[in-house]
This record gives sequence, C-alpha cells and structure tokens, in this order.
Amino acid sequence: MGIDGGPRSAVVIGAGVVGLSTAWFLQERGVDVTVVDRDGVAAGASWGNAGWLSPGLAIPLNEPGVLRYGLRSLLDRNAPLHVPATPDPGLWSFLARFAANCTWKSWGRAVQANLPFNEECLEAFDVLTAGGVEAPTVEAPIMAAFENPRQAVGLLHELQRINRSGLRIDYSAFEGEDLHKQAPQLSLSAKAGIRLDGQRYVDPGRFTRSLADAVTARGGTIRSGFLVTGVDNGSGGLVVRSGDGDSVRADVVVLATGAWLNGLGREWGVRVPVRAGRGYSFTVPTEEPVSGPIYLPAVRVACTPYQGKLRVAGTMEFRDADAPLHSGRVDAIIRSARKLLTGVSWAERTDTWVGPRPVTPDGRPLIGATNAPGRFVAGGHGMWGLTHGPVTGRMLAEQITTGRQPAALRDFDPVR
Repeated sequence: MGIDGGPRSAVVIGAGVVGLSTAWFLQERGVDVTVVDRDGVAAGASWGNAGWLSPGLAIPLNEPGVLRYGLRSLLDRNAPLHVPATPDPGLWSFLARFAANCTWKSWGRAVQANLPFNEECLEAFDVLTAGGVEAPTVEAPIMAAFENPRQAVGLLHELQRINRSGLRIDYSAFEGEDLHKQAPQLSLSAKAGIRLDGQRYVDPGRFTRSLADAVTARGGTIRSGFLVTGVDNGSGGLVVRSGDGDSVRADVVVLATGAWLNGLGREWGVRVPVRAGRGYSFTVPTEEPVSGPIYLPAVRVACTPYQGKLRVAGTMEFRDADAPLHSGRVDAIIRSARKLLTGVSWAERTDTWVGPRPVTPDGRPLIGATNAPGRFVAGGHGMWGLTHGPVTGRMLAEQITTGRQPAALRDFDPVR
C-alpha cells in the first residue's frame, strides 16, 4: 500500500472494455496495473457487439413486457429470446429470479440506479479518447423502424417513462417517405420510425484494442493466456494464481470477467448470479453507405456502420458462455431482419460471431468491493457493457483508491 493507505498496485482479471477501463482509470490515480486474461484483449463480449454508445437505450432488460414476450417465445427457435431445453437447475433458478424482477417497481429502481451512469458515460469515453485511446466515437442518431405505427407505441411509451425518470432523450417520429430519407437501408415494409438523437457508436473491437494499447503505453502489463485459478492472501498483498503455476502479486484485485464472474465472485461473497445472455453478430455489404445505426425493436436486431459495411447484431440466448456458435440463431436474425432492410447482401456475410453478455436477474450490474479484503468486482452490465464500461472503470477506480463508495455505485453493490 502507498503512504496514504491507497493501493500502489492492482491486478485486473479480464481484458474486455470494463476491465481495461478500470485499469486505465487506476493508472490515472497512480496505481501500477497488470491485466490478465485467459484468452486475450476483447476476446469476449467486447469485440462483436453492436458498438452503440447509447445512454438513450441503456435501460434494464427486466421490464414486464420482456417476461410476457419470453414466455411466448420459449418454444419458438426463431424468436430473438431463446432459452434452450436444458436440465440445468442453475439456469432455471436464475430465470425464476429474473422473472420475479420483471415488475415496474424493480425496473424503475434499475432505471434510477443507471441514471448517473447514463448521464456520465459519454464524458468517460471523451476522457479516454482525449487521454490517448486512438479510436473515435462517432456521433449519430439511432433510427428505430417498425412495420406499422402501432408497433412503435411500445417504444414511445418506454421513452416517455425514461424521460419522466430524469434522463432526457430527444426523439422524433417519422412515417412514409420521410422515414426512408432517414435511412436508405429501410425497405418499404418499414412504415414507421423513431429517431433517437444524441447517441454515438464505435468499432468496439478497435476501441477495446486501442484502450489496451493505451494501458500498456502508460506502463501497464497485459498478459494473455493467464487462466486464473485463485486469489490468495500473501505477504504484503494478494497473489493471483494461474493454472500453469504462474502468479502475479498486487495490493488489490479486480474481477472483470463478464459472464464468467460467478466462480471467483461466489468465493468473495457475491450472491447475485450472472448468466450468459449470448448475442450474435455478423457483417454484410450494403448497396448504399450506412449513415448511422438502425434498430429493429420488434425483432430485437441492432445494425451499425462497421468498416464500410453493416454489422448486424441480435438475439438473447441463455446458453453456456463457452458453448459453440449455433448457426440457427444467425439464420433467425436474417429471417427477422430481411423484411425491413433492403440493399443488403446477406449471402456475403462475414465475421460471424457469438459473445456472452453478463446478465443479472435484477437489471443492475455488480460494481464495487466484496466481502474479501482487497477484492473488487465489475460486471453484470447485460447488453450495455460497452456503453457503461468506461464510466464503470472511472467510478470503481475512485472507490479503490479512496476507500469511499461513490453514491452512484450504492445500488450496484456486488454483495447486495
């Protein structure tokens, strides 16, 4: 520990955007950082997601409509939400807890808890890009499209509820020709749309790799192929052990392993479970340049400009985090999106990917100190790990170095 009682060194377990953001902001506060990961930088959910930096849509998953939708879709293999038939008691226990939290009261609490993060998340990205992370964030509205105006009512009501909660989202409704001027990729089947202003997007893999480069440029160490098997108390600090007998010592340890958080987390007193809500994505060429993100809420598909093409992302599949890619889920995304999009070369698909997003049953992430001294957790952000990754790292670094929990982290206490 330093003279002032704060840590001088830290090991961050997990080289995704949450772990690397925490490492960067710890460095800002004078802490020497080593990041370890069993695979490497951006090997999990940080690479293939839609890349949206969208405080306007970073809302909890556990709204009552999701429960009704989920029950209807359980037997539909093509549905955006998929729970495979499995005897896994842990999964069904998690889903029961999730269902119990699909109430407006629980959803509202999670929305309120997220408010400080949504208000500060873009500023945290600006701090990183101003501080040496060489990957741009692009300002662009998100266009949500529907087959008819009636389908748009649900999103309009949701946006109104969010605005009443204290977060301001500017949006405009479009129909007919005005809608297609907004996004040439929308087909004539799209009859209504809602444009959300004040949003941004990034190439998530490029951003995460640039963040890793910035951490190493500032003196940090990143070690790939380091499978953590335990964290022990040692003389003068903590010892992080790997499966091959290697180890790293530090004053504090941060667990930021996303959907793999449960193992060490339980040992440290984290009782809220995390499950992998796996998302899929792929890249396709388009006839017209893509000017900004497109959202298809009825089928839960997000589309983003990506390296001159279109990244298409969707589905929520509750399967083991390390299970292989299931091609049927990709086919289901294409079937659901094809009707609303035009000028897309579906047959020229590349970069097909699956990644496990860490979902909690109450819609709130796990960020802060655990019951084990010197051990902290950052994870459980669901679909919004990229949007909230930098602000998570910023606030957690403050708690680690000062010993005081920021007010914004109280509802995210990992031992709640």
